[in-house]
Amino acid sequence: MKTLGIYVQVPFCQTKCTYCNFHTGVVSTARFAPYVEAVCREIREHKAFYSTAGVTLPKELGAAVVDTVYIGGGTPSLLEPPHLQNILDTIRKSFAADFAEVTLEADPETIEAEKGNAWVQTGINRVSFGVQSFSDKELVAAGRMHRRADIYRAVPILREAGIRNISFDLIAGLPHQTRESWRQSLDELTALKPEHASIYLLEVDEGSRLGKELLQGGGRYSAGAVPSEDEMAEFYEMALETLRAAGYRHYEISNWAKPGFESKHNLKYWRREAYLGFGAGAHSFSGAQRWANVHDAAAYVSAVQSGRLPVEQHEKMTAERALEEELFLGLRQLDGIDVARIEREYGVSLAGRFEPLASAGLVKRDGNVVRLAPGRLSVSNEVFVELMK
Repeated sequence: MKTLGIYVQVPFCQTKCTYCNFHTGVVSTARFAPYVEAVCREIREHKAFYSTAGVTLPKELGAAVVDTVYIGGGTPSLLEPPHLQNILDTIRKSFAADFAEVTLEADPETIEAEKGNAWVQTGINRVSFGVQSFSDKELVAAGRMHRRADIYRAVPILREAGIRNISFDLIAGLPHQTRESWRQSLDELTALKPEHASIYLLEVDEGSRLGKELLQGGGRYSAGAVPSEDEMAEFYEMALETLRAAGYRHYEISNWAKPGFESKHNLKYWRREAYLGFGAGAHSFSGAQRWANVHDAAAYVSAVQSGRLPVEQHEKMTAERALEEELFLGLRQLDGIDVARIEREYGVSLAGRFEPLASAGLVKRDGNVVRLAPGRLSVSNEVFVELMK
């Protein structure tokens, strides 16, 4: 049975984090309803929209069953439950659907008992928390709205509502972060026992508030000094050790899960399986093509209301591009790359690509499987650059 993932982008936030350079905005709740209606129309009329935009779907996707939905942002937990119900009902009516996993991204301060109960009624069964840190000092510097106490308040609410799959995000490299505070965040994460954890190394974008502040050497956003690259590599190793000891399986460079709780939706991205994105800035992949909607929410709504698919990027996959993605995404997974399968499907030999990396200790080959070498996960980007040369 061919399956399909659906991603819905909700680009609204209460405030913008200092490190954020995503296409999100702080908006009035009055804009929620028109935006949700535009998303639902795009979902309902996606075939007509695609045909006018030059996007073609493989025939097998016409009969595919939607088994995962991911509602991300932004802060989609700001939406009222009827908005979320409308989106999920529209998906059910527009596709063959058998939801195994429905994820909602949420910020801890937005959690209320009434909302949690309503989410479960809509079919949401997984919540991904943007925790980022358990240090209030670091949260303030990052421009986050929530505080440590909000995390401890939110988790029991969701458990009581019936959410049995919770994921926490942490960021290594925040302003004011120290080895001790990072250790504390890791320990508190494991104590709360989420089923899944994502650990991201902060990349300071010069276009973000934090990036501009660090470049200017000021203190308006309480930036302080961010940890060095060596410190961040140490933080990553600490995460590896702590999460392994707590029973989490490391299955992708930035992701850990208790057995059976790997993100089914995100695995589609890493395995190059088909998914359709709806909403401003949402990306889609059919196997043969990639495309993305316009990022600006107002422009997106206007385009949909006028009957146009607001595509601003459209790429038809070449064999070379597809191979690069197979290698890049495959190495991100701890299961590694099935060399024999890729050589067979693409008609290429990969020995010349991997032998220099193996000699340099960057990758390890076990039979037909190539993985990043132990100790090289924290510098994976350097390995990817070498691989693509």
